[in-house]
Amino acid sequence: MELLILFGSFVGLLLIGTPVAFCLGIASFATVLYLGLPPVVVFQRLNSGVSVYALMAIPFFIYAGDLMVRGDIARRLVALAGSLVGHLRGGLGQVNILTSVMFGGVSGSATADASAVGGLMVPQMKARGYDVDYAVNVTVVGAIIALMIPPSHNMIIYSIAAGGKLSIADLFTAGIIPGLLLALLLMVAAWWVARKRGYPTEPFPGLAMVGRMFVSALPGLILIAIIFGGVRSGVFTASESSNIAVVYALLVTLLVYRSLTYREFIEATFGAVRTTAMVLMVIGSAACFGWLLAYLRVPTAMIAFLQEVSTNPFVILLLINITLLILGTFMDMSPLIVITTPIFLPVAQAFGVDPIHFGVIMILNLGIGLCTPPVGSVLFVGCAVGRIGIGQVMRTIWPFYGAAFATLMLVTYVPALSLWLPAAFK
Repeated sequence: MELLILFGSFVGLLLIGTPVAFCLGIASFATVLYLGLPPVVVFQRLNSGVSVYALMAIPFFIYAGDLMVRGDIARRLVALAGSLVGHLRGGLGQVNILTSVMFGGVSGSATADASAVGGLMVPQMKARGYDVDYAVNVTVVGAIIALMIPPSHNMIIYSIAAGGKLSIADLFTAGIIPGLLLALLLMVAAWWVARKRGYPTEPFPGLAMVGRMFVSALPGLILIAIIFGGVRSGVFTASESSNIAVVYALLVTLLVYRSLTYREFIEATFGAVRTTAMVLMVIGSAACFGWLLAYLRVPTAMIAFLQEVSTNPFVILLLINITLLILGTFMDMSPLIVITTPIFLPVAQAFGVDPIHFGVIMILNLGIGLCTPPVGSVLFVGCAVGRIGIGQVMRTIWPFYGAAFATLMLVTYVPALSLWLPAAFK
């Protein structure tokens, strides 16, 4: 009955359009009352869910990303990507994906990637004769790359949801090869669709132009190296690196590029505060919800159930992937990480899956959910930027979904893709 109240009230509130944070909080409160526990438990768990030092990295990475978008760095990364891959078939589609790789290393956010890269690339692609659905498809699915490579906010959330004992540096490192693999397969899909539709190629600008574009974009690329190199080497923590990223972004945009106005600085500051408030509210409510799942012994019951279904780790991982893919279409990523990690991580570990490897699987899986209706936030951003209906996008997005699913299966069943690089740094 307790689980019926917990999940029933949550789903009911979600269906009537209640914000996810309130759905989680109200469902937890109702369940605590039914169990006869002190109501203050809900607020204690919510407070403990956000009172984690590592979470300080999230608002500062959000802030740094917003400053760099407004400070002209995104445009320079697009120009560099254009000089490198613009001459391939469907050149601007390839540029879009490569830019997502570079910008993802600055922002760590799929939504920010879709907004910034899409805002720059989609109008250019439309003006060059590319269909709008193709431009939006590339933008939306390419934005998932930002979730895989440092500094991914969601890797930090997963580390905390897993008990706070997993190395964020290892998680950052583990996502790099899967992120690059996703980019490669998406570029193949973009090339195939472009060839089928007869999209043009762009002339190669020459090595001299590539060099100039590289120098222009170098300050943004240096930030990527600072974030990853500092965290990986142990010089500073993820939280400290996020502060360094903000200071560096301000110095670059104010002193080097001189492109950040006072008004844009204020807008970026308030935007980061608003986004942080929303994210932390969801994380706190999800932490309370997840505590109740553990209190009601849901992970133990899940392990016993799956052991009855199969003892083959390949089958178990497939079932977990299917479940996460379905859940990802109905809920946003951050609360799902906090809720499902305590359930599925013990299951995965019981079948011999490394927690770092499982984290990469979960992030990629739920990232695909951000691109699928009915609650795909990245999909909504891409459609808004391209001014196109979701139905029209969904009719032609399948080759890109195929590339993302292929990457997910490779990452799931080839653990070395996630674990080799972290081991190489030890």
